Amino acid sequence: MELIHININVSDAEETIEFYEQFGFEESWEFETPDGKTTNRYIADENGIELQLSDTDGEEEFEPGTAWDHLAIGVDDVDEVFESIDHYGVEKEPGDQPEAGARTAFVIDPDGRTVELVEPLE
Repeated sequence: MELIHININVSDAEETIEFYEQFGFEESWEFETPDGKTTNRYIADENGIELQLSDTDGEEEFEPGTAWDHLAIGVDDVDEVFESIDHYGVEKEPGDQPEAGARTAFVIDPDGRTVELVEPLE
C-alpha cells in the first residue's frame, strides 16, 4: 500500500494551485464529477504525492478544519482490502469510477476520518 493523495475542499482551485506552486507542486491532471458540480484538480510534489483539490460550485467558505475531505491509499485489489480490513464504517462500497480511472471504496477510520481505497482501472 502507498499514500496516493490527500483530498481537500477548496473555494478557488486556481488560487490554491498558485499557492502550492510556491512549494514546488505542479498541476498533474483533473476530472469533473458526472453532475458537473465539482472539478477535481491534482497537484503533485517531486515525489509524486498529490493533493486533490475539490472545487465545488457554491462552496465558498469552510470552518477551520472542515476543508479536509479524505486520505487516499493505493491498493492492489480494492474489493479484497475492503473485505479484509478492520474498519469503523463504510461511506461507499467498492465501485468503478471511470472518470477518475479507478475502482474505489471509502471507509471510516477509528476517529471518523474518511479513507479512500484506490485501485487503478486497467
